[in-house]
Amino acid sequence: MSRWKALPAELDPRVRQLLVRLRRLKDHNGLTMRQLAARTGYSAKSWERYLSGRSVPPRDAVEALARICGDDPVRLLALHEVAVEAWRDKPSSTPEQVVTEQGVTEQGAPEQGAPEQGVSDPSTREQGVAEPVMMATRAAEGPRISRRAMSVALVSGCVALVLAASAAVFVAVRFAGDEKGGAPASAGLAASTAAGSPAATKAAYRCHLERIGGHWYAGNSRATNATVAYGDSGPQVAEVQCLLRRAGISPGGIDGMFGPLTMGAVERFQRQAHLDVDGIAGPHTWKALRG
Repeated sequence: MSRWKALPAELDPRVRQLLVRLRRLKDHNGLTMRQLAARTGYSAKSWERYLSGRSVPPRDAVEALARICGDDPVRLLALHEVAVEAWRDKPSSTPEQVVTEQGVTEQGAPEQGAPEQGVSDPSTREQGVAEPVMMATRAAEGPRISRRAMSVALVSGCVALVLAASAAVFVAVRFAGDEKGGAPASAGLAASTAAGSPAATKAAYRCHLERIGGHWYAGNSRATNATVAYGDSGPQVAEVQCLLRRAGISPGGIDGMFGPLTMGAVERFQRQAHLDVDGIAGPHTWKALRG
């Protein structure tokens, strides 16, 4: 797997979270930029621009990537809606950068790609031949896709209003539970539902630090390989916050909410531990936190 260049430091955390997810999907499925271009209809140069943080990918590109990688597009589209809103609000946008319902580009409309001339990669030859048919189909289905995109945008807007009213910062639904004694897979969904209820109360977490088998545990979760990122909530987040505090780095309160303070604390810990700095608690960060 190729090593990615670090995303721009000034990138909004909400945009960063979307791009990290897209990068992981691409790497996990072993796709090259040329293969992405052939299978999604957006050129390799466009994908390089999107995944390097120079612009937000269009909604159709995100949905196409989720489809070919076998991932749930609903969650990625929700992250995309949030990322577009964050990009639109950033003060450093230049006049050439245009925000549309489909995404953000540097030259206005999203760049629809065709197979690059002279490409001789055997793994993409068949896909390159089939692309003109796919492009014609995309053009014919334009009105239907636009209506569907509008429906998804309306649903996403309603969800965002509910989350804002409940003071939750973009709670992402968790589909994978703890591998050892952690919260079940439905805990993230239950937390999201409870956040939208007027009777919802903030869960209380405590740090009961103990060393077992040469590893530190804080009594909230026994996860070691889970991925916890900005917008997540629950006992795994509380466990990360307790272990950060044990390492001498304050994440704010132990509230189980992965917000800006917790993300900043994770980044400081990753620098201290000489890890890749992405603000996401993945397997390597868990290993270092557990000691």
